[in-house]
Parts: sequence; structure tokens; C-alpha cells
Amino acid sequence: MKYDIIVVGSGPGGYVAAIRASQLGRKVALVERAEAGGVCLNWGCIPTKALLKSAQVYTYCKSAAHYGLDLTGEVKPDLEKIVARSRGVAETMSKGVAFLLGKNNIDLIPGFGRLTAPGKLDVDGTEYEADHIVLATGARPREMAFMPIDGERVISSRQALTLAKLPETMIVVGSGAIGSEFAWFYAALGVKVTVVEYMPRMMPLEDEEVSKTMERAFRKLRAAVLTSTTVKSVRVNAEGRCEVEIEGKKGAETLTADIVLSAVGIKSNIENIGLEELGVAVERDKVVVDQFYRTNVPGVYAIGDIVGGPALAHVASAEGICCVEAICGLNPAPVDYSTIPSCVFTSPEVASVGMTEQQAQERGIAYKTGRFPFTASGKATAAGDRDGFVKLLFGEDDTLLGAHMVGMNVTEMIAEPTLARMLGATGHQIARTIHAHPTMNEGVMEAAEAALGAAIHL
Repeated sequence: MKYDIIVVGSGPGGYVAAIRASQLGRKVALVERAEAGGVCLNWGCIPTKALLKSAQVYTYCKSAAHYGLDLTGEVKPDLEKIVARSRGVAETMSKGVAFLLGKNNIDLIPGFGRLTAPGKLDVDGTEYEADHIVLATGARPREMAFMPIDGERVISSRQALTLAKLPETMIVVGSGAIGSEFAWFYAALGVKVTVVEYMPRMMPLEDEEVSKTMERAFRKLRAAVLTSTTVKSVRVNAEGRCEVEIEGKKGAETLTADIVLSAVGIKSNIENIGLEELGVAVERDKVVVDQFYRTNVPGVYAIGDIVGGPALAHVASAEGICCVEAICGLNPAPVDYSTIPSCVFTSPEVASVGMTEQQAQERGIAYKTGRFPFTASGKATAAGDRDGFVKLLFGEDDTLLGAHMVGMNVTEMIAEPTLARMLGATGHQIARTIHAHPTMNEGVMEAAEAALGAAIHL
């Protein structure tokens, strides 16, 4: 069968690209070997957030007395029910994507897609043709030779979503978004968690002040955080316990735990999809593309985790839209990677966009900062969540360079600084934008006022 556009992979990049192409009047097919919605909806972003919500509710129940509530009896987490709820949420969202595909007259083709020639795709033995083929095959957890994953004692994020019971102890290797979120989830449910991070600080891609704040938050949760620490090997002993050889600030030592979670990054799904046969250029595990996601082979495109750039669902979606709009002749603006928000859904949450202070210093960019602590926020105080702050960086021309937040609901708040950065808004404009009171979002206005030397509540 012949299509205008075939998209391979139905994650947030693929299904969004397919729907946008259909909206633009193209005949579209979407190839998916597993569930509609890809890893994000089924085994990543969505089910993880469902788990985290359960842990947050459990945390609130334990501190009910703080809110003037008397709960009779002991509140205990039931991991089986927590996981079942998470899987139900994922299934609901996957069905929602399948509904959207049908609504937009997109043919969903089950199976594994592989390029065989320009404009041709084999799906489990059946050949399809298209003028344009968009690869959106995503990524999987990276496995390291010194830490082989067996799926039972040494696990990836996939197994961490569906453990049958809570372990007593867990070691999480890696403190990026995935590692930090799972570490917080299990620690909040009472597991003794140790986070091991190779870099000098936790959440190493975030602003240094954010990292330090989150290290304190994890230690408050009685989770150990070992930074500047290398994992040498992981093995399972005769008793079924994991032995982790590390080398850190105290020298070499061996840690033991019931479970080791490997959260050391992801690997692009580019094997066996026909890239070599067609001569599609690949560098360092990533497909090489231009600003409109065209590969060096005419008619073949790539988006999402298999190309360079942040491996985030919302980035893949933006790339998918840009790609198909370019295919359809709309001449879209290229994706601006300097305005990509990043979120970590721990408690407190972490959100950021743009430059960190360290990046501004390394590039020799003059800047001024405005900071507002949530201890001064009426909404945060009323909610009983006063941890964290908003920090804004402004350049010499007063435009926003970066925003860095720690606190309750900051993953919802980051949209305002992201829009401000995209529009080139100034600190004065942000400070003079009237924000509703009492809200957490007032912290953005207050931080801008602080940068201008006009803070009212500090």
C-alpha cells in the first residue's frame, strides 16, 4: 500500500507527527511494534507519575496531624495496588492515543518496521511505500557491562515500575530525572535508598544551587546520596543480595542491597531498522539530521530520542510537528533548543529552562539574578510545602536567560518562564505582570522584582 507519510514509532514524537500530517491532508500510516503511545505513555513518563502521586498521597497521610486531621489506624503502602493503579493510568492513556489515531484516519500498522529501499518499509514481511518515512523509534535503558541487568535483582526503570513487593534496601545508580524520581518514590514508601552518582553533584544537569537543595531534600527523606562515586561492579551473591563495588570520597568499599536500579541513561533504538542498508548517516548512536530532521537520504527523516538533543517527550513532539510541517511545505521555524523546559517530579519538584549560572559564567555572559524563597510564600506556607525557591537569570539587556525552580508544583510553573524566554520578555515585564494571589506562581514575579532591586516581600 502507498502512503504520503509513514511514521515508525508511536511515542510522543511519532503519534504527534502522524496526527499533524493527517491534519495537513496527508495519507498517513503509523507503525508500532508494541502499545500505542510508545515507552512514554506505557513504560515511562505517565506510569511513573502515577507511582509518584501514590507516594505523595501516602506522605500526606503520614503528616495528616500537621493539617489538623486525625487518621485512625496505620496508613501503609500496598505496592501491588499502587502498581495496578499505575498500569491502569498507562492503559487509559494508550487507549486515548489509539482513539486519536482513528479519529484522524491514521492507519495503525502493528509490527517492526525496517527500511529496505528509498520510500519502502518492511513491517514483519509486508512491504509498504511512502514518499516520506519518519523514524521515531525512541530509546531504551542503557545497560553497562559492569552492571548487567537480570530484571530481578539488577533492574532497569522498566522493572522498577512493576516490582511485586517493596525491598528493604535499594541502590540507585544515576541521579538524573529517572534515577531521582524512582529513588524518591521508593524512599517515600519506606525503602532504605542509596543514590550513587558519578558526577560531583546530584542532578548534575541542573543549576548547582538546585542540586544542593535536592541533596538536602533526599537526606531529609533518609536517603543516602553518594556523589563523585564510581560503580566498579555489580554482582548478585549466593544469598541473592546485590554487592556493589564503588570508589568514592572514602576510597573503595562494597555496598549491599536487595535491589540495584540502573539509571545510567538511554540507548537509541536504531539497530536493525535499515539505516546501514540505505546509508543513513549515524554518529555516536544518533541519526544525523538537519534543522528539519531530514537525513542524508532523501525521503527519510528522524526525530526524538534517536537524534541529538534532549531526550524528552515534549522535545520529540515539537520535532515531529516541525518535521511534518516542513515536509508539507509550511516552512516552520526550527525548534529552539534554548527554550526547552526540563522537569523532575520528585518532592519537592525541580523545573528549569535556559542557562544555569555555571553556563553563563563559562560563556563569559554578564547576568544578574533574582531569587525568591518559598518560605516567604503565603501559598506554600498554607500548603505546608515551603521547601525551595525560584531563581531567575537576566542578561545585560534585562531579557531572561534562565529560570531554575525547586518546590511544590514548579513543573506547572515553568511554562511562564519558558514563554517569557521564547518571547524575549524582560525582567521588568515579568515583574509588572500581575500574578494572582496567593499562588506559587507569584514567586516568578517576586524573583523578577528581586533582580530589579524592587522586592516587596524580601
